[in-house]
Amino acid sequence: MTTTLLRTADELHARARKGRRAVVMTMGALHEGHATLVRTARELAGPDGEVVVTVFVNPLQFGQGEDLDRYPRTLDADLKLAEQAGADVVFAPSVDEVYPGGEPQVRITAGPMGERLEGRSRPGHFDGMLTVVAKLLHLTRPDAALFGQKDAQQLALIRRMTRDLNFGIEIVAVPTVREEDGLALSSRNRYLSARDRHTALALSQALFAGRDRHAAQEALQARARQVPATRARAEALSAIGESRAAADAHAVAKAAPGDPAAVRAAARAVLDEAARLDPPLELDYLALVDPSDFTELEDDFIGEAVLAVAARVGTTRLIDNLPLTFGAAS
Repeated sequence: MTTTLLRTADELHARARKGRRAVVMTMGALHEGHATLVRTARELAGPDGEVVVTVFVNPLQFGQGEDLDRYPRTLDADLKLAEQAGADVVFAPSVDEVYPGGEPQVRITAGPMGERLEGRSRPGHFDGMLTVVAKLLHLTRPDAALFGQKDAQQLALIRRMTRDLNFGIEIVAVPTVREEDGLALSSRNRYLSARDRHTALALSQALFAGRDRHAAQEALQARARQVPATRARAEALSAIGESRAAADAHAVAKAAPGDPAAVRAAARAVLDEAARLDPPLELDYLALVDPSDFTELEDDFIGEAVLAVAARVGTTRLIDNLPLTFGAAS
């Protein structure tokens, strides 16, 4: 299959359509994470459908002092990767094609969720992101659009926008793709030196530490629900001198709903250690949030959650996250 490169919406609209159209939106500099999105889109669209990959570096979502000018632009390589992954079309419009009257005076605002975490660190970023996503959804007219879970707050806001404004488009989340050492794939990883990369691994390592702490808590809670007489067992074990078994049984008996504070603490310990490396990790935020609105979890929270982190290593800013579920067992 040969992937077609199109530059204008008119060219895209002129294509004969049959089956479902699935779109994958990117800013280029494609990597295996994007390829996974395209392959998932291919499966979703089916053999009779169409997969469109957009390549557009959106100036609206770069703040003052951010890396718009140095953001990698590798269209020839992007076209090759998209073709190998199963894309029918790469739609790479110019800025004038997307914003024919210059920067739009009317934009989509992200609301309160857009002012938290990434929005607090990058004012205006999510307004620019939602505006271009809305534009590209109108220009590409898909049945479904696929986004990576690595940009969890972006994904949540796009889902909210399409629901609140009745876009009638299926939004599909695709799990984060990681390199063998755990670092989440990102176009910005190419900026990292070997020493930078060693420090940057702390992001995923912190998330894994939080996940492991969470898994241990959930396992303890499951055991507490399964063994209601554990307190009596602890007392019996203690009476015969089985102190370690008694301590374990006592811990199970006291198991309570998930402890977000302990999960945060486990992750932060890794990040604090990375802050002493050379180069140091400069933490922007570590948060354990409700994915519906990205507010911090209360200590008695039950349900889906996202453990998110953002930090700078040298001149490169990176983000990562993991989904968690509190109170998963019944």
